[in-house]
Amino acid sequence: MSDPFGDRRFPRTALVGAALLVGFAMMAAIEGRVADIGTLRNPTAAALESRDLRFEDRSDGGVAVYDVDAGRQLTVLAPGTNVFIRGALRGLARARRMEDVGPQAAFRLTHWADGRLTIEDPTTDRQIDLGAFGITNARSFAALLTAPEGVQ
Repeated sequence: MSDPFGDRRFPRTALVGAALLVGFAMMAAIEGRVADIGTLRNPTAAALESRDLRFEDRSDGGVAVYDVDAGRQLTVLAPGTNVFIRGALRGLARARRMEDVGPQAAFRLTHWADGRLTIEDPTTDRQIDLGAFGITNARSFAALLTAPEGVQ
């Protein structure tokens, strides 16, 4: 059998167009890298208040919340409540399991001068900007930041 495309040449304009497209994409990527275009950075602000918290699962399905610095229990999240807190903690705990970090280390909850509220895992360097999930969800964590110490 003969090759049906044997006497035809590849279109030169298509080759030039593809080369120009690849070159443009590479130059745009380099320019973005050099000029910090499209990068996401957390703004630097002073911490207004912060609290180191430890969360402990209870046999009844609740979660006990401890203030590490005070060495006391702050509150207990009742079973089936505080779904956002539980979900955020599951994500952070998953990162700890992947890095073989135990559950005893504290998480740091911080209210920043620019209004942001974050929870950070210092052992894995993971941080969640809680405001990104809406004010109602952020308030559930903010209540832990302002909860009086020693509440049973």
